[in-house]
Amino acid sequence: MQKASKLIVVNAAPYETRVATLESGILVELLIERGEDRNSVGNIYNGKVIRVLPGMQAAFVDIGMDKAGFLFAGDFVTPQLEFDTDPAEEPVLPEEIGIRPARFPQDTFVPPIEGLIREGQHLLVQVAKEPLGTKGARITSHITLPGRHLVLLTWSGHIGISRRIEDPEERDRLSKIVETIRPEGMGAIVRTAAEGRSEGELKADMDYLVRLWETIRKKSESTTAPVLIHRELSLSLRAVRDLFSSEGDRIAVDSQEEYDRIRSFASQFFPRIQDRIELFGGPEPIFDHYGIEIEVTRALDKKVWLKSGGYIVIEQTEALTVVDVNTGKYVGRSSLEETTAKINLEAVKEIVYQLRLRNIGGIIIIDFIDMKSEENREKVYNALVDTLRADRSKTTICKISELGLVEMTRKRVRESLGRSLSDACPYCSGEGVIKSKKTICYDVFRAL
Repeated sequence: MQKASKLIVVNAAPYETRVATLESGILVELLIERGEDRNSVGNIYNGKVIRVLPGMQAAFVDIGMDKAGFLFAGDFVTPQLEFDTDPAEEPVLPEEIGIRPARFPQDTFVPPIEGLIREGQHLLVQVAKEPLGTKGARITSHITLPGRHLVLLTWSGHIGISRRIEDPEERDRLSKIVETIRPEGMGAIVRTAAEGRSEGELKADMDYLVRLWETIRKKSESTTAPVLIHRELSLSLRAVRDLFSSEGDRIAVDSQEEYDRIRSFASQFFPRIQDRIELFGGPEPIFDHYGIEIEVTRALDKKVWLKSGGYIVIEQTEALTVVDVNTGKYVGRSSLEETTAKINLEAVKEIVYQLRLRNIGGIIIIDFIDMKSEENREKVYNALVDTLRADRSKTTICKISELGLVEMTRKRVRESLGRSLSDACPYCSGEGVIKSKKTICYDVFRAL
């Protein structure tokens, strides 16, 4: 099935850059980067271990941020350990190309962290997850460097092929090419953009990444921790590198300065896409022109209406996100069971769309309308699984319970859209409720 072409819209202001992805004219993703709060995922630091926690098998590492980074024992490179994961079997996010916590078989022996690192030790680490709330950044020493076609695994000789490249012959061709061009002791993930590319193009990408890694290593040896060694690309340049995936994709930019920067970057690394980079010169703001601004506002609403008249309610808490499905104005034309099944199936597509648009991660509970039929529950579950295949974030899903609940997790790397764009109400502390008039009156009476 042919993928829908994308339009990537870049709104660049002096202190904020916003990148919106539209598929068939519909907003599906919004990324925001602000001057004082620039993305740190992918950044590489020379860090200093400030505390080892044997009870948690983790350590705090000072990397120069306000909060210390958090390093699990399994995220520390040790030569004797082999990983029980195929990186290419997991979806690849623009913000975390290949950067993910390690996973070992349950019977694999992971040495105690107190035997791996010590307080005061200097470590070369990479940010895998942004600081979220009161938590510091999640860091790893499994350093990966993304290019246009390849992701260099500096710590493993593994070769993985993106699962989106489905042709067995093409997968085999790419695997053989990477095997011949990779440095000894290093591996690579072949990205979707590599499909159909020549050995020369892949080798050029690999050579660039290896040179970059050597530069990072040399710089780390001549600096004192904590210090930033390598900063990930700006949001607009990451969009060029990571979001272009087909010949029909385009990018529109509303700033001459940013347009020139993107063109220069593309001419050096991705000359094929230069003619698809456009400077927007319309009389209205670029996000208004493409109908994005109003969709961003809607993405902050709790209630989302479905075309049938039903609706879903999305509520985020510190621990998890709850999605409630309701029939609303829809009364159906036949049995109650058929009505609820229809609403639930319609809700599935909207829920997956909203999770991606709002960048909601962590634990998610979906409260579907109760269905008595096991067949209908299976239909809704299968629809959810199928729809989530298009989501780049890694997800795990449990079966629908007798109460109509689905438990799932979605990989969280950065704050959700709602948390990024809004603050808790100072009057209700974000609860959405305040004391009733009657309660306030009785409070006053008691105080008299």
